[in-house]
Amino acid sequence: MPALTPAQVQQFHEDGYLIVEDLFDPAADLDPIIEEYQGVLNTLADELFARGEIASTYAELPFGSRLTQIYAESGKVHAQYFDFSLPQANVQPDTPMWVGPAVFRMLRNQRLLDAVESLIGPEIYSNPVQHVRLKPPEHLTPTNDDGRAQLGKTPVHQDNGVVTPEADDSEILTVWFPLNDVTVKNGCLCVWPGSHRQGLLDHCPSPIGLKIPGKLLGGAKAMPVPLKRGGALFMHKLTVHASYSNNSDEVRWSFDLRYNPIGQATGRSAFPGFVARSASNPESELHDPAQWADLWVQARHHLATEGMGAFNRWSVDNPVCA
Repeated sequence: MPALTPAQVQQFHEDGYLIVEDLFDPAADLDPIIEEYQGVLNTLADELFARGEIASTYAELPFGSRLTQIYAESGKVHAQYFDFSLPQANVQPDTPMWVGPAVFRMLRNQRLLDAVESLIGPEIYSNPVQHVRLKPPEHLTPTNDDGRAQLGKTPVHQDNGVVTPEADDSEILTVWFPLNDVTVKNGCLCVWPGSHRQGLLDHCPSPIGLKIPGKLLGGAKAMPVPLKRGGALFMHKLTVHASYSNNSDEVRWSFDLRYNPIGQATGRSAFPGFVARSASNPESELHDPAQWADLWVQARHHLATEGMGAFNRWSVDNPVCA
C-alpha cells in the first residue's frame, strides 16, 4: 500500500486516530502468523497434557475452539505463553514468551512501515511496548477468586499512561489490528475522538489494569471501531480508548504494536526495541529474526537476575482514584 494520503494524515492529527482498511494482505501477511501460533498452541497443549492439567491436547479442534477449551479445562489463561513481550513484574528465567520469525516479519511489514512513516517520519524505531491479544469468549474464560474473567475487556486508558514519564516527549504511535474480523460483540476497540487534545489524564490502578476514572472523561462518548481482517487502527499516544468484552463464541485475536522516531525514549527501557527503518542509516536496521529473539532472551535474563524497576507512574493513593 502507498503512503497515507495528506487527508488521512490530517484526519489522524485532528481526531487522534485513523482507520486504514485493507492495509494488509490477509493471506500473505496474516496467515503466516496464524500458522506460527498453531505451533505455539501445540507446544502449550503438549506441556499441559504431560502435566495432567488437561485430558487431551484437542489437536482435532480449530485454533480458537482449541485455545478456549485448553484455557477452560486448565483453569488458567496462558496469555503470556503467546505474547512477544514480558510481564511488568516477577519475570523469571523461564517466563514464557513467543518471539518467532512470523511475528518479527510483521513488525517490519513494509506496508505497515510506509503508513507509519507518513505519521512519524522515515527514522522508525520498533517500540517494545507490544502485545498479542487472544481473548476467548468471556463466558468461557476461567475466572479469578472474585469471579472476574482472567482476561476480559481492556479498561479506558491512554497508551502514554502505561509507560514511564521519560517517554512523555516521545512521538509514540500505536498500531492495532485484528487477525480476524472484530465487532462490538467480540470485543473490538472503541476510541474517544479528539481526546488526544486533553493531554495526559490521571490513571488509577485497578484489578483489570490502569484506567482513567470516568469523571475525567467529561461525558464524552466512545466510538466503536469494528475492523475487517486486513484493516488497522492508528492511534496517537494520548487518544483515550478501551475494548469491549468478548460476548461472542469466538476468540478475538489482535496485535498491538508501537513505533516512535529513532532516538526517542520508548517508556519501557528494560525491554528491547530495534531500528525498523532508517533512511539516513539503512545499515542500522535489524533484519534478522533470530537476533531480535535473542534480545528478548537477554532482557528476560537481566530482569530475572537483576530485578525490575517501576513500569508506570501511577498510585492508588491519588485523590482522583478515591
